[in-house]
Amino acid sequence: FGGGWRGRRRRQPSASVRADVGLSAFMGDDVADEPKRDGVALTEDLIRRKAEHNEGMLSTLEEIALHQLDIDKIETLNNCRHLKIIYLQSNLIKAIEGLHRLKRLEYLNMALNNISRIQNLERCESLKKLDLTVNFIDLDELHTVGSLKNNSELEELYLTGNPCHQYWESGCRHYVIATLPQLQSFDGKAISKSERLLALQRLPDLEKELEALAQQARERKAALRHRRGGEG
Repeated sequence: FGGGWRGRRRRQPSASVRADVGLSAFMGDDVADEPKRDGVALTEDLIRRKAEHNEGMLSTLEEIALHQLDIDKIETLNNCRHLKIIYLQSNLIKAIEGLHRLKRLEYLNMALNNISRIQNLERCESLKKLDLTVNFIDLDELHTVGSLKNNSELEELYLTGNPCHQYWESGCRHYVIATLPQLQSFDGKAISKSERLLALQRLPDLEKELEALAQQARERKAALRHRRGGEG
């Protein structure tokens, strides 16, 4: 996932993937009635096809690979109550949602999507590993990492390649470590007792620093929208 975040535009759907999944999945069965989507619908039929290893059974499905399909929204997965591992990397997903019934979910990979905030995982009480590598979590939304405080089983979190890293190299890691004391590893690097203690000592100052940086992030993104609007 190298190359840095700066200047990266949000992922767009590829024609080849749309053709492979089918126009009905991309636009809906009734093209005239359904609003146009940004990508592919995560339908029950698609999940069954990707669950061939489980004979297409959703009720007992424990692992599903749905990466690189141009999926634009998490749907239907709440019906797969036994899921423990979900691979959703390299899609077009903008929001973490539709997973609150998955009490057994242990590993969620949403790297290389269009996620801008961490949310709606509080009820995934078995979650141990969350990968959000190379998304769009900026400093104005970094505080949403706090929504994971009650995920007591969470041991590993990945935020490498998000703008919050690029624009706050001196504080991002310690802020996350102090906010989530249950973490054992952050961005693939183990958290030592001494590092955790230092992070907790720095937290009050880091929170104040983040307030100012968050405002700068909002202003930076507003300027970027204005420039892109002018380009259009």
